[in-house]
Amino acid sequence: MLTIVFFALSGLDVLDALDVVDKPSLIEWIYSLQVLPTDDKSNLSRCGFRGSSHIGVPYNSSKGPGAPHTYDSGHVAMTYTGLACLVILGDDLSRVCREACLAGLRALQLEDGSFYAVPEGSENDMRFVYCAACICFMLDDWSGMDRQRAIDYIRRSTSYDSGIGQGAGLESHGGSTFCAVASLCMMGNLQEVFSERELKRIRRWCILRQQNGFHGRPNKPVDTCYSFWVGATLELLDVFQYTNFEKNRSYILSTQDRLVGGFAKWPDSHPDPLHTYFGICGLSLMGEAELQKVHPALNISVRAFESLRRLHEAWRQKST
Repeated sequence: MLTIVFFALSGLDVLDALDVVDKPSLIEWIYSLQVLPTDDKSNLSRCGFRGSSHIGVPYNSSKGPGAPHTYDSGHVAMTYTGLACLVILGDDLSRVCREACLAGLRALQLEDGSFYAVPEGSENDMRFVYCAACICFMLDDWSGMDRQRAIDYIRRSTSYDSGIGQGAGLESHGGSTFCAVASLCMMGNLQEVFSERELKRIRRWCILRQQNGFHGRPNKPVDTCYSFWVGATLELLDVFQYTNFEKNRSYILSTQDRLVGGFAKWPDSHPDPLHTYFGICGLSLMGEAELQKVHPALNISVRAFESLRRLHEAWRQKST
């Protein structure tokens, strides 16, 4: 599944160990997961990247039109992670059908500003608003969403305690607060959407999530992944330095499996790709030696982000 590949690949990038992967083969495999437009472009609303080749669609590494298939469609999280993986691998995104990806993304946005994951319908919440913002940011084209509707959705999802939930009226959560703040940062609208007083309240809510590591909601146990979700939010809000790095670092390292490697959500639990990746990212945010810096909004290494920025400059020069 493409998201698991992202955790592994981006984790290796932050560890400065991308030399262990076969980059050309991996790039080809990722492109084979792109849902391409058919000759008549009748499937534009279904385009993007699928998570795997599980439905038996013929292998197509972006060399020719897509094949019509009743159940073949992109998934917003897979499109985000697929594009991110290509950027991490140093690909120039020249085989990404940007127009089709953006058309597929537009088709997923609901009237309330949130996004479905797939055109057939699914949950719709802040996670997919974030994925949509990442896709538009990476493709350097915000025509893939109605930004004002997305902004309104974020505003309505702000809770009485100043944290942000997955949707209006839902409990404040460290993950959805990250998704909202990071989305607004990529849009360049954070200061317009929230007043300085509101931003101070969001900062306070996030800082209060630290015990030794971070938890995602009040009265919940700490969990390795929130060292990134909440830590990155605080970094975007310019106050991460006021947290206790030593306690946070000690907690993350206490969840590492000394036999098989990787990090778990809790000490003495089984490690998994998600918590391993976000444990590494949490350490990177604190400036851990020998780790590449992580871009707190886009959730890739700063090195990969700089590669993306150079791509954007080349696209803009070509279009002028």
